[in-house]
This record gives sequence, C-alpha cells and structure tokens, in this order.
Amino acid sequence: MISSVTQILFMAIGLLVAIDIHECAHAWMADRLGDPTARYQGRLSLNPLVHLDPMGTLMMIFSFFYGFGIGWGKPVPVNPYNLSKGPRIGMGIVAAAGPLSNLALAVIVGLPLRIGLPLPLLLNVLLTVIVSINVGLAIFNLLPIFPLDGYSVLMGLLESIGEPWAYRWSDALESLRAQGPLILLFLIMVGQLVPRLDILGLVLRPLHRFLCWLIAGF
Repeated sequence: MISSVTQILFMAIGLLVAIDIHECAHAWMADRLGDPTARYQGRLSLNPLVHLDPMGTLMMIFSFFYGFGIGWGKPVPVNPYNLSKGPRIGMGIVAAAGPLSNLALAVIVGLPLRIGLPLPLLLNVLLTVIVSINVGLAIFNLLPIFPLDGYSVLMGLLESIGEPWAYRWSDALESLRAQGPLILLFLIMVGQLVPRLDILGLVLRPLHRFLCWLIAGF
C-alpha cells in the first residue's frame, strides 16, 4: 500500500515536472520562431523555479491536502509580432508546444509501463502519476477557451485556413476572449457543485482514460 503522504509527494513531483516542461516548451518554440523575449528573461530553462507562479504554487500546495493537484506556471512572455509565422499562426504554434511536450513526456515516461517492465512498486506508482498528470494537463490546456492554449491553437488554425467562414469563427472567438476566464471558472464550478452537469468531465475523462491506456496501458 502507498501512504497518502507518498501519493501527495508523487503528485507534487508530477505537477512540477509537467508544468516545467510545458512552460519551457512554450519558451523554446517562441525562441525558435524568432522571438527571444522568453530567453532574455531566463525562461528558456528546465529549472522549475523560473516557471513557478506564486498563486499557482499556493494552489498546488493547498490542493495536495485534498488529494488532488491543481496548479499552473508563470505565463511565458511572447511578443507575437516577432514570430516568423505571423502573430496568430505563430502564437498557435507556440501554444501547441506546451501540451504536445506534456504528451511527449507521458509517452517517454509511460514506455516502461506500456511494455510491462517489472518495476518496484514505488517507481511504478510514480511513473503512473507522472503519465496521468501530463496527459491531464495536455488535454485540459487544449480546450479552446481563453486563456488556455487551445484557444490560441484554434485561432492559429482558423487563420491558416484563410476562408471567409474561418475568419467569421475567428471573430466570434475573439469577441468572447474577455469572458474566457469566467466561462472556464463557471464550467469548473458547475462540475464540482452539480456532478450531473460536469461538462468538462464528460469531455475530458474518457479522453484521459483512453490516452493513459494507449500510452501506458492503465
């Protein structure tokens, strides 16, 4: 049996690793596309200390006592007008780099689990937690709601399509940008208070289970 303290510790490690690789990937991709802002501010690093957000860190510590992990990192500074692909498409690529890095890490960490290597119990649990958190962070961030990465990814895709209908959808999404955080908070709160109306859970849980099975076999 794994103690609750060990589980909380493993969740802390998993969240720190997931947020670290996520934010570093944003910074790396922005730098590759021509914007050095994040590099100049020391964000092109795998040092988790440079990516920790005070409120996000407090939320991680607080939520651990309730047996789950919620947290976020400090947003990576990006000047979209420096990006070689243009502001909207460039930001879409930079945004996509974060969730994709989490999925890539989940695949690497989950490989021993997927092929059934005999592992010590603690290591098996730690790898399982890291895979689960990285998959969860990736799919949650790909929701097309501002300020999540999925919003910028979708805006970039619509811009790249270049058709009139795509611009109409883009304008509609832009008009809802300011309400994005409230919409996201509303969906989260409704899911917590009225489980039968947990729209996010209905969308994310099956996808999370499928990807964890596909990547690591659990």
